[in-house]
Amino acid sequence: MELIPLLMFLAVGAVLLSGYPVAFCLGGVALMFGLGGLLTGAVEMSELTFLPGRLFGIIENTSLMAVPMFVFMGVMLEKSRVAERLLASMGRLLAVFPGGLGLAIVLVGALLAASTGIVGATVVTMGLLSLPTMLRHGYDPRLATGLICATGTLGQIIPPSIALVLLGDVLSTAYQEAQLAQGRWSLDTVSVGDLFIGALVPGLVLVAMYLIYVLVLAKLRPEMAPAMRQEDARVDGVEDTSLLRGLLAPLLLIAAVMGSILAGFATPTEAAGVGAFGSLLLAAINRQLDRHILRETVRSTTRVTAMVFMILIGASLFSLVFRAYGGDETVAHLFDALPGGVVGAMLAVMLIVFLLGFILDFMEITFVVVPIVGPVLLAMGVDPIWLGVMIALNLQTSFLTPPFGFALFYLRGVAPPEVRTAHIYTGVIPFIVIQLIMLGILALFPDLATWLPGLLNG
Repeated sequence: MELIPLLMFLAVGAVLLSGYPVAFCLGGVALMFGLGGLLTGAVEMSELTFLPGRLFGIIENTSLMAVPMFVFMGVMLEKSRVAERLLASMGRLLAVFPGGLGLAIVLVGALLAASTGIVGATVVTMGLLSLPTMLRHGYDPRLATGLICATGTLGQIIPPSIALVLLGDVLSTAYQEAQLAQGRWSLDTVSVGDLFIGALVPGLVLVAMYLIYVLVLAKLRPEMAPAMRQEDARVDGVEDTSLLRGLLAPLLLIAAVMGSILAGFATPTEAAGVGAFGSLLLAAINRQLDRHILRETVRSTTRVTAMVFMILIGASLFSLVFRAYGGDETVAHLFDALPGGVVGAMLAVMLIVFLLGFILDFMEITFVVVPIVGPVLLAMGVDPIWLGVMIALNLQTSFLTPPFGFALFYLRGVAPPEVRTAHIYTGVIPFIVIQLIMLGILALFPDLATWLPGLLNG
């Protein structure tokens, strides 16, 4: 009986190899094990009757309403060429300095991460817009590809991030379950906004570490990150009259979204509505808003949103059957048996999440793994905001790690032929080291994630 939860995970892995969509793999495996449990008497029908309530809870969840609006904001900024103007403006300001174009890539990547919140969209956009320019001006292909992959994955950790929205909602439920399991009826809460605020300082520190790396490399190895000539910067950049507009408009949008959350004026869902409407205004100001762009944006938003909710429904069914077999108790006993107590359990979870990041997207890991291990870790006294930021950073690292990192495949699909796969794989290694250092710093100093939420929440 105790082996059945493990068999469920193995079955999901085997079915995924067949190429079926993840949502249907999770739901299909859960249905087969649930039916088998009913036929053998291992599972009671009453344990599966909670599914309709869970599905209605997903659809009525106001926090998840932020997902389509944040996706709409990111896609609209991409389709309306606001991201392209932002990159040209930042490149114009910094490219004449040694390593300046690399610094511009990091800063623009961070801003795009705060705008789109989707790793794939940011990596592809940066690859199409900036990689040819960097190569044309003499940047080493390893540095160029490593920078784009690393800055593209910042969408995992820099708010407002789709990953943080989903992770915050799952951790909120897990935190309540952990408190109920401890016999506490006056429940503390953690929200998506708390996770946004908690991720802000670690995200900015990580961006600063990227910038320092580029500056040091440009100083020690100037041939890898040469400065552009002033006349070249003018050709690749934008006119002075549009320089301010290219930088100011996206910054104002991001400030409106995050500022309203930090100041307590809006929930993440309300701020997402502000961001979606603001992206429409920016597209109209740049004269890039027409019926075709609007139609493509709505289609892309609908496609991504439908995928998110289908995965969430499949994962909810999977976790329901998993718990009907006593899987949560099995996980709790396993963590108790690990040496090191809370530290050992946390290390085990981080390793599992890191390895799963090679083969699963952040949504599957968030919806399947976190609801299972989250309540156990939180019941052991782990801070929910710190746990969420640690998981987000961990997933960001796994998405960069060869040979299966998703960001590497995204960039490989849009990179020019002269950029070899070996360039991409070796280029990301320094940034993986930086992210692991950041993960270690956050593990040693949890206040980086918990200080600001505690300050703003009084």
